[in-house]
Amino acid sequence: MDSPYRALFADLRTNTPIDVLPLQGLEFDDYIGKPGSLTATLPVPNRRMAQRVREIVEGRTAVYLERGDQVCWGGIVWTLTPAMDEQGLVTVALQAATFDSYAGRRHIRRTLTYTDTDDLAIVRGLWEHMQTADGGIGVGYAPAPPGTRRTVTYQDGDETLVEEAISQLAAMEPGFEYLVSVYRDPATGQRAKRLLFGAPRIRIGEGTTVLDLPGDILTYSFPRDATRGGTTARARGGTPEGAQRPVISDEHVAQALIDAGFPRLDTTSDHSNVNDKAALDALARAELAALSGPVVIPAIRIRLDADTTPSLLGTTVRLRIHDVWFDPGLDASYRVIGVKVTAPERGRAETAELFLEALAGPEALEAD
Repeated sequence: MDSPYRALFADLRTNTPIDVLPLQGLEFDDYIGKPGSLTATLPVPNRRMAQRVREIVEGRTAVYLERGDQVCWGGIVWTLTPAMDEQGLVTVALQAATFDSYAGRRHIRRTLTYTDTDDLAIVRGLWEHMQTADGGIGVGYAPAPPGTRRTVTYQDGDETLVEEAISQLAAMEPGFEYLVSVYRDPATGQRAKRLLFGAPRIRIGEGTTVLDLPGDILTYSFPRDATRGGTTARARGGTPEGAQRPVISDEHVAQALIDAGFPRLDTTSDHSNVNDKAALDALARAELAALSGPVVIPAIRIRLDADTTPSLLGTTVRLRIHDVWFDPGLDASYRVIGVKVTAPERGRAETAELFLEALAGPEALEAD
Protein backbone atom coordinates (compact mmCIF):
# COMPACT_ATOMS: atom_id res chain seq x y z
CA MET A 1 0.00 0.00 0.00
CA ASP A 2 1.37 3.43 -0.96
CA SER A 3 1.72 5.77 2.00
CA PRO A 4 -0.29 9.01 1.84
CA TYR A 5 2.56 10.73 3.67
CA ARG A 6 5.41 12.67 2.07
CA ALA A 7 8.46 13.39 4.26
CA LEU A 8 10.32 16.59 3.45
CA PHE A 9 13.63 17.39 5.11
CA ALA A 10 14.92 20.95 5.47
CA ASP A 11 17.62 22.91 7.26
CA LEU A 12 16.32 23.56 10.78
CA ARG A 13 17.44 27.20 10.99
CA THR A 14 16.89 28.44 7.43
CA ASN A 15 14.08 26.08 6.33
CA THR A 16 16.00 25.51 3.09
CA PRO A 17 14.77 22.22 1.52
CA ILE A 18 17.22 19.30 1.56
CA ASP A 19 15.38 16.28 0.15
CA VAL A 20 12.21 14.21 0.02
CA LEU A 21 12.89 10.70 1.32
CA PRO A 22 10.78 7.53 1.75
CA LEU A 23 9.93 6.39 5.27
CA GLN A 24 9.02 2.92 6.48
CA GLY A 25 7.29 1.96 9.73
CA LEU A 26 6.12 5.54 10.20
CA GLU A 27 4.43 6.46 13.47
CA PHE A 28 3.98 9.98 14.79
CA ASP A 29 2.07 11.76 17.53
CA ASP A 30 1.31 15.25 18.73
CA TYR A 31 -0.13 16.56 21.99
CA ILE A 32 -1.35 19.69 23.68
CA GLY A 33 0.89 20.28 26.69
CA LYS A 34 3.94 18.24 25.71
CA PRO A 35 6.10 17.60 22.62
CA GLY A 36 5.06 14.98 20.11
CA SER A 37 7.38 12.45 18.47
CA LEU A 38 8.05 10.67 15.19
CA THR A 39 9.74 7.34 14.57
CA ALA A 40 10.48 5.80 11.19
CA THR A 41 13.11 3.95 9.20
CA LEU A 42 14.94 5.22 6.13
CA PRO A 43 15.76 2.34 3.75
CA VAL A 44 19.28 2.50 2.26
CA PRO A 45 19.34 0.02 -0.66
CA ASN A 46 22.37 1.51 -2.46
CA ARG A 47 25.24 4.02 -2.27
CA ARG A 48 23.22 6.74 -3.96
CA MET A 49 20.53 6.60 -1.30
CA ALA A 50 23.21 6.44 1.40
CA GLN A 51 24.65 9.71 0.12
CA ARG A 52 21.21 11.35 0.22
CA VAL A 53 20.51 10.13 3.75
CA ARG A 54 23.91 11.45 4.94
CA GLU A 55 22.65 14.95 4.15
CA ILE A 56 20.22 14.55 7.06
CA VAL A 57 22.15 15.75 10.12
CA GLU A 58 20.68 15.10 13.55
CA GLY A 59 20.13 18.24 15.61
CA ARG A 60 20.14 20.61 12.63
CA THR A 61 17.54 19.12 10.29
CA ALA A 62 13.77 19.61 10.32
CA VAL A 63 11.29 17.06 8.97
CA TYR A 64 7.78 17.88 7.76
CA LEU A 65 5.04 15.37 6.94
CA GLU A 66 2.53 16.21 4.25
CA ARG A 67 -0.71 14.32 3.68
CA GLY A 68 -2.16 15.57 0.43
CA ASP A 69 -1.97 19.35 0.55
CA GLN A 70 -1.88 19.44 4.38
CA VAL A 71 1.26 19.88 6.48
CA CYS A 72 0.23 17.57 9.31
CA TRP A 73 3.42 17.26 11.42
CA GLY A 74 6.75 19.00 11.80
CA GLY A 75 9.71 18.71 14.11
CA ILE A 76 13.43 18.33 14.72
CA VAL A 77 15.44 15.22 13.81
CA TRP A 78 17.23 14.39 17.05
CA THR A 79 18.69 10.92 16.46
CA LEU A 80 19.76 8.80 13.48
CA THR A 81 20.96 5.20 13.85
CA PRO A 82 22.47 3.48 10.79
CA ALA A 83 22.30 -0.32 11.13
CA MET A 84 22.68 -3.49 9.08
CA ASP A 85 20.72 -6.71 9.66
CA GLU A 86 21.77 -10.34 9.12
CA GLN A 87 20.64 -10.21 5.49
CA GLY A 88 22.94 -7.27 4.82
CA LEU A 89 20.10 -4.74 4.50
CA VAL A 90 21.08 -1.26 5.67
CA THR A 91 18.55 1.09 7.25
CA VAL A 92 18.71 4.28 9.29
CA ALA A 93 16.34 4.57 12.26
CA LEU A 94 15.08 8.12 12.71
CA GLN A 95 13.62 9.78 15.79
CA ALA A 96 12.26 13.32 15.80
CA ALA A 97 10.22 15.53 18.12
CA THR A 98 7.92 18.47 17.46
CA PHE A 99 9.45 21.94 17.37
CA ASP A 100 8.34 22.74 20.93
CA SER A 101 10.97 20.20 22.07
CA TYR A 102 13.53 22.94 21.32
CA ALA A 103 12.45 24.69 24.54
CA GLY A 104 13.56 21.58 26.43
CA ARG A 105 17.12 22.08 25.15
CA ARG A 106 17.47 25.79 26.00
CA HIS A 107 18.27 27.30 29.41
CA ILE A 108 17.56 30.86 30.58
CA ARG A 109 21.07 32.33 30.86
CA ARG A 110 20.22 35.97 31.44
CA THR A 111 18.20 37.52 34.26
CA LEU A 112 14.72 38.20 32.89
CA THR A 113 12.06 40.08 34.87
CA TYR A 114 8.43 40.43 33.81
CA THR A 115 6.34 42.76 35.99
CA ASP A 116 2.53 42.66 35.78
CA THR A 117 2.81 41.11 32.31
CA ASP A 118 0.32 38.97 30.40
CA ASP A 119 1.47 35.36 30.81
CA LEU A 120 1.15 34.65 27.07
CA ALA A 121 3.37 37.68 26.42
CA ILE A 122 5.88 36.13 28.83
CA VAL A 123 5.84 32.88 26.83
CA ARG A 124 6.44 34.81 23.63
CA GLY A 125 9.20 36.78 25.38
CA LEU A 126 10.92 33.54 26.42
CA TRP A 127 10.79 32.23 22.85
CA GLU A 128 12.08 35.56 21.56
CA HIS A 129 14.90 35.32 24.12
CA MET A 130 15.77 31.86 22.78
CA GLN A 131 15.75 33.01 19.17
CA THR A 132 17.39 36.44 19.49
CA ALA A 133 20.91 35.05 19.82
CA ASP A 134 22.54 33.28 16.88
CA GLY A 135 21.13 29.78 16.52
CA GLY A 136 17.35 30.34 16.64
CA ILE A 137 15.04 28.07 14.65
CA GLY A 138 12.65 30.61 13.13
CA VAL A 139 9.41 29.96 15.01
CA GLY A 140 6.82 32.69 14.37
CA TYR A 141 3.95 33.84 16.55
CA ALA A 142 0.20 33.64 16.05
CA PRO A 143 -1.98 36.36 17.61
CA ALA A 144 -2.60 35.55 21.27
CA PRO A 145 -5.83 35.98 23.25
CA PRO A 146 -5.73 37.91 26.55
CA GLY A 147 -4.05 35.93 29.31
CA THR A 148 -3.49 36.47 33.04
CA ARG A 149 -1.08 39.08 34.36
CA ARG A 150 1.92 37.70 36.25
CA THR A 151 5.10 38.97 37.88
CA VAL A 152 8.03 36.57 37.52
CA THR A 153 11.83 36.71 37.53
CA TYR A 154 14.24 34.18 36.05
CA GLN A 155 17.77 34.48 37.42
CA ASP A 156 20.91 33.95 35.40
CA GLY A 157 22.74 31.00 36.92
CA ASP A 158 19.62 29.04 37.91
CA GLU A 159 19.85 27.24 34.53
CA THR A 160 16.06 27.11 34.29
CA LEU A 161 14.88 25.28 31.19
CA VAL A 162 12.59 27.43 29.05
CA GLU A 163 10.24 24.42 28.81
CA GLU A 164 10.09 24.24 32.62
CA ALA A 165 9.45 27.98 32.98
CA ILE A 166 6.56 27.84 30.50
CA SER A 167 5.07 24.72 32.12
CA GLN A 168 5.02 26.43 35.52
CA LEU A 169 3.28 29.48 34.09
CA ALA A 170 0.71 27.29 32.35
CA ALA A 171 0.06 25.35 35.57
CA MET A 172 -1.16 28.45 37.43
CA GLU A 173 -4.91 29.00 37.40
CA PRO A 174 -6.74 29.75 35.16
CA GLY A 175 -3.90 28.46 32.98
CA PHE A 176 -3.20 28.48 29.26
CA GLU A 177 -2.05 26.11 26.53
CA TYR A 178 0.40 26.50 23.71
CA LEU A 179 2.01 24.46 20.98
CA VAL A 180 4.16 25.01 17.91
CA SER A 181 1.88 24.38 14.94
CA VAL A 182 3.03 23.75 11.38
CA TYR A 183 1.19 25.02 8.33
CA ARG A 184 1.62 26.12 4.74
CA ASP A 185 2.06 29.89 4.46
CA PRO A 186 -0.73 31.01 2.09
CA ALA A 187 1.39 33.90 0.82
CA THR A 188 4.49 31.89 -0.10
CA GLY A 189 3.30 28.28 -0.21
CA GLN A 190 6.22 27.38 2.05
CA ARG A 191 6.05 25.25 5.17
CA ALA A 192 6.19 27.36 8.34
CA LYS A 193 5.93 27.06 12.12
CA ARG A 194 4.45 29.34 14.77
CA LEU A 195 3.40 29.46 18.41
CA LEU A 196 -0.32 28.90 18.84
CA PHE A 197 -1.94 29.97 22.12
CA GLY A 198 -5.17 29.20 23.94
CA ALA A 199 -6.43 30.75 27.18
CA PRO A 200 -7.38 28.70 29.02
CA ARG A 201 -7.69 26.05 26.27
CA ILE A 202 -6.70 25.65 22.63
CA ARG A 203 -9.82 25.13 20.55
CA ILE A 204 -9.46 24.58 16.80
CA GLY A 205 -12.32 24.63 14.33
CA GLU A 206 -15.98 25.45 14.69
CA GLY A 207 -17.52 22.09 13.79
CA THR A 208 -17.68 18.71 15.49
CA THR A 209 -16.47 15.39 14.08
CA VAL A 210 -18.97 12.62 14.82
CA LEU A 211 -17.46 9.16 15.48
CA ASP A 212 -19.64 6.09 15.91
CA LEU A 213 -19.30 2.58 17.30
CA PRO A 214 -20.22 0.48 15.41
CA GLY A 215 -18.60 2.42 12.56
CA ASP A 216 -15.57 4.70 12.68
CA ILE A 217 -14.31 3.62 16.11
CA LEU A 218 -12.17 0.47 16.17
CA THR A 219 -11.33 0.33 19.90
CA TYR A 220 -11.81 2.44 23.01
CA SER A 221 -10.55 2.66 26.58
CA PHE A 222 -11.76 4.81 29.47
CA PRO A 223 -9.12 4.30 32.21
CA ARG A 224 -10.13 5.60 35.64
CA ASP A 225 -7.03 6.08 37.81
CA ALA A 226 -7.44 7.11 41.44
CA THR A 227 -3.67 6.78 42.08
CA ARG A 228 -3.05 9.96 40.06
CA GLY A 229 -5.89 11.94 41.60
CA GLY A 230 -6.51 13.43 45.01
CA THR A 231 -8.78 15.55 47.17
CA THR A 232 -6.13 17.90 48.62
CA ALA A 233 -3.17 19.71 47.07
CA ARG A 234 -0.15 21.72 48.24
CA ALA A 235 2.63 23.25 46.17
CA ARG A 236 6.14 23.58 47.62
CA GLY A 237 8.46 26.26 46.30
CA GLY A 238 12.09 27.21 46.70
CA THR A 239 13.95 28.42 49.78
CA PRO A 240 14.51 32.21 49.74
CA GLU A 241 17.95 33.58 50.54
CA GLY A 242 18.46 33.64 54.30
CA ALA A 243 15.51 31.33 54.99
CA GLN A 244 15.78 27.81 56.36
CA ARG A 245 12.65 26.28 54.89
CA PRO A 246 10.97 26.46 51.49
CA VAL A 247 7.89 28.56 50.82
CA ILE A 248 4.76 26.41 50.71
CA SER A 249 1.18 27.03 49.66
CA ASP A 250 -1.90 26.61 51.79
CA GLU A 251 -3.59 23.22 51.67
CA HIS A 252 -6.41 23.33 49.13
CA VAL A 253 -9.24 20.83 49.59
CA ALA A 254 -11.87 19.47 47.20
CA GLN A 255 -14.49 19.53 49.93
CA ALA A 256 -17.33 18.64 47.58
CA LEU A 257 -15.68 15.30 46.77
CA ILE A 258 -15.05 14.53 50.44
CA ASP A 259 -18.66 15.40 51.25
CA ALA A 260 -19.72 13.06 48.44
CA GLY A 261 -17.90 10.15 50.08
CA PHE A 262 -14.35 10.19 48.68
CA PRO A 263 -11.52 9.69 51.19
CA ARG A 264 -8.92 12.35 51.87
CA LEU A 265 -6.12 11.74 49.33
CA ASP A 266 -3.15 14.13 49.30
CA THR A 267 -1.19 15.43 46.32
CA THR A 268 1.87 17.66 46.38
CA SER A 269 4.17 19.22 43.81
CA ASP A 270 7.60 20.87 43.87
CA HIS A 271 8.49 24.16 42.16
CA SER A 272 12.03 24.95 43.30
CA ASN A 273 12.34 28.27 41.44
CA VAL A 274 9.03 29.74 42.72
CA ASN A 275 9.29 31.69 45.99
CA ASP A 276 6.02 33.63 45.82
CA LYS A 277 3.28 32.16 48.02
CA ALA A 278 0.45 33.57 45.90
CA ALA A 279 1.93 31.89 42.84
CA LEU A 280 2.25 28.61 44.74
CA ASP A 281 -1.39 28.85 45.86
CA ALA A 282 -2.40 29.35 42.22
CA LEU A 283 -0.39 26.29 41.25
CA ALA A 284 -1.98 24.19 44.01
CA ARG A 285 -5.50 25.26 43.03
CA ALA A 286 -4.87 24.46 39.37
CA GLU A 287 -3.38 21.07 40.21
CA LEU A 288 -6.32 20.20 42.45
CA ALA A 289 -8.77 21.16 39.71
CA ALA A 290 -6.93 18.92 37.24
CA LEU A 291 -6.52 15.97 39.61
CA SER A 292 -9.70 16.04 41.71
CA GLY A 293 -10.95 12.49 42.12
CA PRO A 294 -10.02 9.73 39.66
CA VAL A 295 -8.20 10.92 36.53
CA VAL A 296 -9.93 9.81 33.30
CA ILE A 297 -8.28 10.26 29.89
CA PRO A 298 -10.38 8.38 27.32
CA ALA A 299 -8.66 7.04 24.20
CA ILE A 300 -10.18 5.73 20.98
CA ARG A 301 -8.62 4.26 17.85
CA ILE A 302 -10.22 5.19 14.55
CA ARG A 303 -9.76 4.60 10.84
CA LEU A 304 -8.34 7.48 8.82
CA ASP A 305 -9.54 8.19 5.30
CA ALA A 306 -10.11 11.11 2.95
CA ASP A 307 -12.82 12.52 5.23
CA THR A 308 -11.15 11.88 8.61
CA THR A 309 -7.57 13.22 8.66
CA PRO A 310 -4.89 13.29 11.39
CA SER A 311 -5.37 17.06 11.82
CA LEU A 312 -7.66 16.67 14.83
CA LEU A 313 -5.58 18.16 17.67
CA GLY A 314 -7.62 20.75 19.56
CA THR A 315 -10.84 19.93 17.71
CA THR A 316 -14.13 18.66 19.15
CA VAL A 317 -15.31 15.10 18.53
CA ARG A 318 -18.66 13.59 19.41
CA LEU A 319 -18.63 9.93 20.42
CA ARG A 320 -21.72 7.79 19.93
CA ILE A 321 -21.07 4.34 21.36
CA HIS A 322 -23.58 1.53 21.69
CA ASP A 323 -22.30 -1.73 23.20
CA VAL A 324 -22.61 -3.87 26.33
CA TRP A 325 -20.66 -1.41 28.52
CA PHE A 326 -22.37 1.77 27.36
CA ASP A 327 -25.95 0.62 27.69
CA PRO A 328 -28.27 2.19 26.60
CA GLY A 329 -25.50 4.28 24.96
CA LEU A 330 -22.89 7.03 25.21
CA ASP A 331 -23.40 10.31 23.36
CA ALA A 332 -20.84 12.87 24.54
CA SER A 333 -18.43 15.47 23.20
CA TYR A 334 -14.71 15.66 23.91
CA ARG A 335 -11.72 17.80 22.99
CA VAL A 336 -8.82 16.03 21.29
CA ILE A 337 -5.66 16.62 23.37
CA GLY A 338 -3.44 14.03 21.68
CA VAL A 339 -3.20 12.21 18.36
CA LYS A 340 -1.03 9.16 17.61
CA VAL A 341 -0.97 8.03 13.97
CA THR A 342 0.17 4.74 12.47
CA ALA A 343 0.80 5.15 8.75
CA PRO A 344 -0.51 2.46 6.37
CA GLU A 345 1.75 -0.27 5.02
CA ARG A 346 1.14 -3.59 3.31
CA GLY A 347 -1.38 -5.46 5.44
CA ARG A 348 -1.88 -2.52 7.81
CA ALA A 349 -4.50 0.21 7.51
CA GLU A 350 -3.97 3.83 8.46
CA THR A 351 -5.28 4.47 11.99
CA ALA A 352 -5.13 7.13 14.66
CA GLU A 353 -5.42 6.90 18.42
CA LEU A 354 -7.13 9.95 19.90
CA PHE A 355 -6.62 11.01 23.52
CA LEU A 356 -9.60 12.95 24.80
CA GLU A 357 -10.67 15.45 27.43
CA ALA A 358 -14.29 15.65 28.50
CA LEU A 359 -16.07 18.92 27.79
CA ALA A 360 -18.16 20.73 30.35
CA GLY A 361 -21.13 22.97 29.69
CA PRO A 362 -23.50 23.02 26.72
CA GLU A 363 -21.13 21.09 24.44
CA ALA A 364 -21.20 18.02 26.68
CA LEU A 365 -24.15 15.82 25.77
CA GLU A 366 -25.93 13.46 28.08
CA ALA A 367 -26.01 9.72 27.46
CA ASP A 368 -29.01 8.43 25.54
